[in-house]
Amino acid sequence: MAYPLQAQDRIRGVLTGMASGDALGAGYEFNAPMPESAEISMIGGGLGNFAPGEWTDDTSMAIVIARGLLGSGGRFDAAASDYMIREWAKWAVQAPDVGNQTRAVLSHAQRVASEGGRTEPNTADALSGSEELHRRTGRSGGNGSLMRTAPVALAYLSEPPAAAFHAAVEISKLTHFDDEAAEACGLWTVAIQHAILTGELEIRAGLPLLNPERAMTWEQRIEQAENRQPREFSRNGWVVEAFQGAWSAITNAKETSKEHHLVSALEAAVRGGVDTDTVAAIAGSLLGAARGYSSIPLPWMEIVHGWPSLRIQHLLDISTELAG
Repeated sequence: MAYPLQAQDRIRGVLTGMASGDALGAGYEFNAPMPESAEISMIGGGLGNFAPGEWTDDTSMAIVIARGLLGSGGRFDAAASDYMIREWAKWAVQAPDVGNQTRAVLSHAQRVASEGGRTEPNTADALSGSEELHRRTGRSGGNGSLMRTAPVALAYLSEPPAAAFHAAVEISKLTHFDDEAAEACGLWTVAIQHAILTGELEIRAGLPLLNPERAMTWEQRIEQAENRQPREFSRNGWVVEAFQGAWSAITNAKETSKEHHLVSALEAAVRGGVDTDTVAAIAGSLLGAARGYSSIPLPWMEIVHGWPSLRIQHLLDISTELAG
């Protein structure tokens, strides 16, 4: 499908915006909230001792989703699902920074595969781990599936919002059993889809796809985000507060121009503290979808890179192919 030039710019902004936020926040992960005067830059370091401009697990896991969807003609099916689990498991062995919940599920999946005489885990192995973790701890609502959901919006760009929502939910469930994580992924994915097609930042676009009670719950959460600052969502390892922190950064940032809005919002997400790379990556995917690749500063694009030995041009190519 051919998209207008402005929409093409927004398509190119999704993964690059996500990777930019990810790399910007990498060096500040799990720091306390910072004052508004604090200077934010791509300093590197952090939990994985990343190089300046290097993205973390957020973007790396999203790349696997993108490649899995591309291998299945842009649709989430059994083959794409198995690919994601298989490649995430390989990546997690050598990744410097993997979320605790994601690591636990992938480790379970690998163990089940090994016990069954198989060298590689599959979807069933991961789903059993995701559910087992939830049943055992009651805590599977981490932010690790929301951070990686952006490629789904690109793959389902020409499909109805309900289709994008459903795919995002199913991919979330691979590692995050909790319905809160699934709903957050669905809502954020539909918002990205809407932003690409219209240029509008409308996080409520997916609310009609929830039942009325859940829609009301998320409406209240969205209103809280719009009336508070990112630092007030300090439990942002939880998917709900990561969602709120990202939306708070977007809606409370000054918007004097497209570029200024993207930069100021991502800096605000990082100043909010704690899981800085993830909140900024989540915000960056939606900001890039609305403001476009042209809004991302060139100095960032020159240094942003990461696993598996990719740079910005690779993300641009993946984005265009997914949306096509």
